[in-house]
Amino acid sequence: MSRSARTARGTRTARAAATALVIALVAGVPAAALAADGRPAAAASADRHVDGRGTLLSAVPVALLNRTKTDAYVESQGFDVPGARYATASYRITYRTIGADGRPTTASGLVALPVGGPRELRTVSYEHGTRAEKKGVASTDPDTADRAVAVMFAGAGFAAVAPDYLGLGTGPGHHPYMDIGTETSASLDMLRAARTFAAGHGRTLERQVLVTGFSQGGVAAMGLGRALQGGADPYFRLQALAPVSGPFDARGAELPAAFDGRLDPAIAAYYLGYFTTSWNRLHPLYGSTSEAFLPPYNRTVEQLFDGSHSDEEILGALPGDPRKLFTPAFIDELRHPTGAFAEALRVGDSTCSDWTPRVPVRIFASDSDRDVAIANSEHCQAQLRANGVHAPLLHAGDSGHLSSPFVAYPQILSWFEELRRS
Repeated sequence: MSRSARTARGTRTARAAATALVIALVAGVPAAALAADGRPAAAASADRHVDGRGTLLSAVPVALLNRTKTDAYVESQGFDVPGARYATASYRITYRTIGADGRPTTASGLVALPVGGPRELRTVSYEHGTRAEKKGVASTDPDTADRAVAVMFAGAGFAAVAPDYLGLGTGPGHHPYMDIGTETSASLDMLRAARTFAAGHGRTLERQVLVTGFSQGGVAAMGLGRALQGGADPYFRLQALAPVSGPFDARGAELPAAFDGRLDPAIAAYYLGYFTTSWNRLHPLYGSTSEAFLPPYNRTVEQLFDGSHSDEEILGALPGDPRKLFTPAFIDELRHPTGAFAEALRVGDSTCSDWTPRVPVRIFASDSDRDVAIANSEHCQAQLRANGVHAPLLHAGDSGHLSSPFVAYPQILSWFEELRRS
């Protein structure tokens, strides 16, 4: 490294430390709680796994908003909620977790805290929806509804924890899209790292966790809830679940809808292209791209989903119908899964069927959704009911998939506040 590079690096480090110190002082955190690089000095939690999972590695401040700016930011992203009670401070944290192969890796996520208020905070875990671009998540993109949801909860006095999952944000490698195993492990380890981070800021995360998520995150929310209720962490306990517009039943609802006209065909091509290329790394679905994709997409599709392309770029480079993307033989496999693919779908589709939540559950969905068929939520509700769980399916608007969070999250915020008071 050259002298000029070392000097620039030292300047950036000093600036980061100074920024962290300013935020710490504004939030009422003792300066001694932060190390020179902005990390909490108390970087160990009593319940940290012996394998290092959940270890906090770094914390970078990304936004400090007073009450007025918190309100303006949340509103600018499309959410109509009551005025914030607190200023908010948001941080990107990096922590240790495990990959799909069980080996150690790292992941990132956003932690948003209220400035001032009680030292003990109820935690909301927010699981985000489909993101193909690495930088398009809450911890790295300020212009996303995902960050606004976290800030909204922090402004109401919650500790908001929003994992990026694996391979997104600053995490290495590809994102294992729609892999419930790593969505759950990354989210659980993010909670552990957030607890350590909060402790370094003089705050305590309460044991109860309110779990919610949108789209892909709806399934991830159910997976995290199942793990928490099952005792996967010795400290945290599940308090409630509020999934929004999740693809809970890929085999029985989402895949059929992609080919029978219930989904927008261009969006179906996007989701299925992402799903297929991602799952092929986890559960080999094809030997060569030509087995699954028609020309010219067999030469381009894997690169489109490498994390460097925006949704607009991907949609512009794909056909407007999945029938023009996939070979007839592979379409038949998607519509009638067999073997290892069918078993992997069974595992992915199990988050509403193979456990019995002992907490309140509310499901939100829109019957005009052309991205994720409402049949997914209807099947989830029916599966929960079969296990003796009353889970109302609540209306999330008439404007389709991407609008459903703006209808659902004001309701979820109000509900979570009621649960916090109870």
